[in-house]
Amino acid sequence: MKKTLLVLLAAALSLPAAFAQNDTQVQESVQKALSSSRFKDIHATVQGGVVTLTGTADLVATKLNAEQKVRHVHGVGAIRDEVQVNGPEISDQELQQKLLKAITSELWGYVPVQFQTIAVQVHNGVAIVGGHAAGPIAASDALAVVENTKGVKDVIDDLQVDPLSPMDEQIRWAEFRSIYGYPMFNQYVMDPNKPIRIQVENGHVTLYGEVASQAEKNTAGIRANSVPGVFSVTNNLQVANASQEKPK
Repeated sequence: MKKTLLVLLAAALSLPAAFAQNDTQVQESVQKALSSSRFKDIHATVQGGVVTLTGTADLVATKLNAEQKVRHVHGVGAIRDEVQVNGPEISDQELQQKLLKAITSELWGYVPVQFQTIAVQVHNGVAIVGGHAAGPIAASDALAVVENTKGVKDVIDDLQVDPLSPMDEQIRWAEFRSIYGYPMFNQYVMDPNKPIRIQVENGHVTLYGEVASQAEKNTAGIRANSVPGVFSVTNNLQVANASQEKPK
């Protein structure tokens, strides 16, 4: 019994040394993972298998990529990310408009921007990405745009990805043809910044965006409701200068 206690005591005393040796190995692996020049201002320390990242990065994407690389290092139990993102001083309003235009530009083309209702709000440099994306690819691309924009200090992903289904996809295109095929809305087809946005989720349609008059809003709602197979239509279109428009 006494011999067993001595063995256990010796093993317990050797634990700190074992942890220290393991931390040294993890530290070397982490430094190797962060050897790229883009991580030159990011530093890592390891204690008990927990990696603490400090320093600075020029983009949120760089900070996230560093964390991802460290996460794949063998022996890393947890990560404490304290990296600060630097960038040019830019007002929240200016940065918000910049991000919205960049997202629209990125999604214009292979994914109809008319099917995306992605919104961005910026508070003290932190970008909150919300709204709906028509599929995971559009969502991923939108977030990548924000994460790679200088001036963004952090990103909060509040984006909802609409489910992929043949029925919803059929309704999206039917709504597109019904609304944009109507002469009143031809002017919006080629304007990527202010289109009528068509969001579809499980057969339910919501219209977003801004139109020039109440008549256009009403007509868009009528056109949306005329599509077969639609369960409901919510018309959230805003009317430009609504307070100045005279009632008819």
